[in-house]
Amino acid sequence: MAGRYISLIFVAYVVLGRAQASEAVAFKDQFELGGFSSAGITLHRDSQAEAAINEISFLLSWSNDSRLSFFSELEVERPLAWNDNQRFGREESKLDLERLYFDYNLSDKANFRIGRFLTPNSRWNLLRAPPLVWTSSRPLATSRLFPIATNGITLHGAIPLENTAIEYKLFTELLEDQQQDNNELLFEHIRGARVSLKNETDVGISFLSFSERDQFNGASGASYRMLGLDFVTAISKTEVSGEFFQRITSKGKDGGSGGYIQTAVPIYSDWYWITRVESLQRPNEGSFERWLIGATLRVKPTQLLKFEIAGGSGDQPDAPRGLTASYAIFF
Repeated sequence: MAGRYISLIFVAYVVLGRAQASEAVAFKDQFELGGFSSAGITLHRDSQAEAAINEISFLLSWSNDSRLSFFSELEVERPLAWNDNQRFGREESKLDLERLYFDYNLSDKANFRIGRFLTPNSRWNLLRAPPLVWTSSRPLATSRLFPIATNGITLHGAIPLENTAIEYKLFTELLEDQQQDNNELLFEHIRGARVSLKNETDVGISFLSFSERDQFNGASGASYRMLGLDFVTAISKTEVSGEFFQRITSKGKDGGSGGYIQTAVPIYSDWYWITRVESLQRPNEGSFERWLIGATLRVKPTQLLKFEIAGGSGDQPDAPRGLTASYAIFF
């Protein structure tokens, strides 16, 4: 899969050139290697059980105190899984290049990025690593309405304004995804913008345009415009967050919608009670409503232990209904 990005990375080298370090630093000290992983067990509503190491992601970054920096994320998805029928197996395991990009600092308020990056039109999508989110399952609207990643360029930065920081991102696609994994939706002609206000309450507004490929023959499908709104705030120590999306076709017709509202209430020591309601509506697929309740323990700042029960209508990929327990860690 990584081979399809070689031409894009070559462009990055040509465009960005060679950065000059402000001081001599040992080459090996310019790199940082880390990652995250999660494992869990799910008891489905039909009494079937499964357990898996969900992912092992390796994060590699490089910086030599110059204007140029580099970041990559290589993920091994479901390296080991077990279920009632197949027992232990690695049939679902695959290697995926989640992110690979260069950043070039243009000024105090502007940065240029080129490569493969998470599409910046959803707060959950940017913070989707298991140790950073309260639940094991991802809200349907954040994975089934828009492209999760984009191969292209973006201009991003932050502008201070009294007690508020205004963050902006402008992005467009340069290279389309060529490979479709199981249950993955493919998108093309991606471009958009996002503006967020960072203070005691973070609010983000995003606009995105793209085409969604046909899931069966890979042909280009309808073109969409999407408006998104996300927020996170604290009310008496309770974290309240939500995201809402509305798509319309190029002909002005309804193209699907979705959203969620989630609360994280501190209940005892480092335990939090989690509640979420969500919905998703996609063209020709009907609508889905979900609810989730659970408890999450912050074992350490880099570790979360999660228990949750999810229910509602319909089945969707990567969104099981039933009882799930998982453990997530940064390393």
